[in-house]
Amino acid sequence: MKTVIYLAIAILFSFFFQTKAQNKWKAQPINIQTRWFKEVSPNNALNEYPRPQMVREKWINLNGLWDYAITPKDSSVPLKPEGQILVPYPIESALSGVKKSLKPDQNLWYMKKITTPTGINKNQVLLHFGAVDYQATIYIDGIEVGMHEGGYTSFSFDITKFLTKKIHTLFVKVYDPTDKGVGPHGKQLLNPDNIYYTSSSGIWQTVWMEIVPANYIQDISITPDIDKSLVYVNVKSAANTDVELKVQETLTKGKTNTMIAIPIKNIKLWSPSKPHLYGLKAKLAEDAVKSYFGMRKVSIAKDEEGVDRIFLNNKPYFNLGVLDQGFWPDGLYTAPTDEALAFDIKAIKAMGFNTIRKHIKIEPARWYYYADKLGMLVWQDMVNPNQGLPEGSKAAFEAQVRETVQQLHNHPSITTWVLFNEKWGQYDQGRLTKWIKEIDPSRIVNGHSGELLYVDEQLRSPAPNAYINSDMTDVHSYPDPMMSIKQDGKAQVVGEFGGIGVFIGDHQWNPEIAWGYIQEKPAALKLKYAKMNELLNLQNKQGLGASIYTQPFDVESEQNGLMTYDREVIKIPFKELRNIHRQLNPDLGKIPQVAAENADLTDPEIIYHRLLAKYKNEDSDRNVIRKLLLMSDSFKDTINLRKFAAKLTNVLKQPYDKKDLQLVMKLTKVTNDPGFDFLFKNSDSINAVLGANAADGKIISLIDKEIVLTIDPNASIYVDPWEMIAKKPSVKVDWDKIKRFIETKYGNLGIEAFYKAQGLYLFYKTSGDHAALIPTYSKLMDFLYKEYQDKAGIRVGGMILNNIAWSIFEVVTDTVLLNKALRWSRFSIEEWPENYQRMDTYANLLYKLGRVREAIEWETKAMGLMEKKEQYRYRSTIEKMEKGIKTWPDK
Repeated sequence: MKTVIYLAIAILFSFFFQTKAQNKWKAQPINIQTRWFKEVSPNNALNEYPRPQMVREKWINLNGLWDYAITPKDSSVPLKPEGQILVPYPIESALSGVKKSLKPDQNLWYMKKITTPTGINKNQVLLHFGAVDYQATIYIDGIEVGMHEGGYTSFSFDITKFLTKKIHTLFVKVYDPTDKGVGPHGKQLLNPDNIYYTSSSGIWQTVWMEIVPANYIQDISITPDIDKSLVYVNVKSAANTDVELKVQETLTKGKTNTMIAIPIKNIKLWSPSKPHLYGLKAKLAEDAVKSYFGMRKVSIAKDEEGVDRIFLNNKPYFNLGVLDQGFWPDGLYTAPTDEALAFDIKAIKAMGFNTIRKHIKIEPARWYYYADKLGMLVWQDMVNPNQGLPEGSKAAFEAQVRETVQQLHNHPSITTWVLFNEKWGQYDQGRLTKWIKEIDPSRIVNGHSGELLYVDEQLRSPAPNAYINSDMTDVHSYPDPMMSIKQDGKAQVVGEFGGIGVFIGDHQWNPEIAWGYIQEKPAALKLKYAKMNELLNLQNKQGLGASIYTQPFDVESEQNGLMTYDREVIKIPFKELRNIHRQLNPDLGKIPQVAAENADLTDPEIIYHRLLAKYKNEDSDRNVIRKLLLMSDSFKDTINLRKFAAKLTNVLKQPYDKKDLQLVMKLTKVTNDPGFDFLFKNSDSINAVLGANAADGKIISLIDKEIVLTIDPNASIYVDPWEMIAKKPSVKVDWDKIKRFIETKYGNLGIEAFYKAQGLYLFYKTSGDHAALIPTYSKLMDFLYKEYQDKAGIRVGGMILNNIAWSIFEVVTDTVLLNKALRWSRFSIEEWPENYQRMDTYANLLYKLGRVREAIEWETKAMGLMEKKEQYRYRSTIEKMEKGIKTWPDK
């Protein structure tokens, strides 16, 4: 019955795809793009053979234009296509030609006509997927072939028995809830912000078919042993049979599914300075594949002074690295071209680094091939589980870890597995670190990168048992590097440091959001970076064995790269970077030729002053004004910043450009800035472009700053000032006068800002007397309900909502008000799903309303997000809930 249903679906789906006229593919516009953006077309979408360590001659690339549709998750089939999508670029990317976000309650469908390869009678056909995020179900002519879960690893199906005619219809159904699901999602969020980025749903690596004989090579495992001058090869197949291996023109015979030891004469070691690769050919009856390997060893050992260090090929080797996240403005998870994929490694090597920490992403096989070929050590992060650890997340994480380790085993560049990053979904660290070593004893394991976390030398995250079974102790320290703790038998490393934000106008993903741990002008970056490396040199003498700088390229809102996100502007010339790095990485080897090496390296500040000199006051060219505005902001030129901000708002006409509005939003910081009047007068039009409440929220935050300065002209408006003001006994506040003034000047938006400001002030002023806050909070919420009805609360910041909800929980017994508070609490969680304090508020409100089972579930979730040493507090609350004891104070 299932087959019949799917056949009916296939006929229906095929009918629409054959009869519906399709729109021609066109890349979607984006703020910035790489130089490879214009090279991409449906005829050349990543045409290179995708698996360099197992190459066959007969293969068919299925990249290119596919039909697509998006349906509700519970819908069985789309009734018609929405258009065409360029595979393998994620649907959210500009290069896909679609640039739509896939929601957790939707499925994404792909469809493509495929032709049965010739000679199928004697052979089999394998269908390969490099990666599909997150859950992929494959159908041929409506009949299910198989399903794979996990967005970062490859998978294959034997589709021979489904190929019964010349032309078939291949379907791929994708479900990707991103951060709302149980599976690993890396740094993708449905609502990207700060250090989290745009999601990459669907097919994002190459799809291809291979023709193989009935008895074929399924996989090859290669493990070098330089101490014995041997390489161990295990050729895997369905049945144990004879196999021939050829290395250095020497033929070795053996059996499949067993370890075959091959001697290597006159061994040439693989290293970043001399990345020698050996060719390997494997032949099983009529099947033959080409591969390669490198002879290298990584270990932890004591140097001549008895210091535990990372050794490469039995010698101490400082791992001088960068934190590379593998995002692209035009393709998101997918590099626009193969040349672009190689560029990143070439550029990092040209900067003088020898190590890449591949951060919370698994790259296509060709990326690791270039790391092997060019000579680059790789610390490979596992893609972290959902940080809330919902049910099923641990199993999904461990399945992805196993697939990752097995899939990447043969690459000599990979020397280190990184299990967890900071506290992102951390659990069972000792067990999992040991488990990875059992799966792959040929590499070292960093069990926890950044459990010790310092920002501005303040410890944010202690680590009493962080490094159990790990080969290193690892600290994250921003901005300056610090030494990790010393433990015998473990190397000391700084797994992240730096994060110097340098903002380059016209090269920003989103001008409204530009982020770095610290900010510097472009001219000051080199000096600051050189000083950090001087500190690393001193720490190396004290025992530091590795450093990872954040980061080589800007990524979306993060502007702390050594190059811009579009790979166009080099913030420190490569040659100067190599000179800075030479003491820690003296043997650079061959430096790759990188196109950006010849880019204009003129100091951006000099370029800015040249543009200023050419500018004429009557010039109303929006692009010229934008560029000068961005640059004046980068160089903190406040006089020209105000001048060009005023000019930009004067020349903007409807329909507004999203990029222009984002820039105005970013650069309007107080109510007397030139952009404020523009935002206030055009809020409805701006909301229509940027999203509901975007302008309103910005206006309210600016009015809040004005209220702050009205009360205390000396207050800082760039950090939350209300606690400071509330604790100043000399400050007297006439709230009635302020309310009249703000309401007269700004109307309803002013009233909303007023109540929020008064609520925050009273929250800090009353020092926990929640009963005193209820009148103000009630006025605020009543005002919002009256003004916005069902939308009430969405505009209110989550911290305020949580404060309101907790205050009501502690002192109110009225169920109507408690239910309102429950709703506000839920809104606060939606803004920050991993915040255990907001979950705790929600759980306690549920409990007070008599919804005990739900309360215990939410409190348990909250407890799981806390540090283990702090969990006793929430465990006590759960015990009270189970026993029916009050969790709120007696009043």
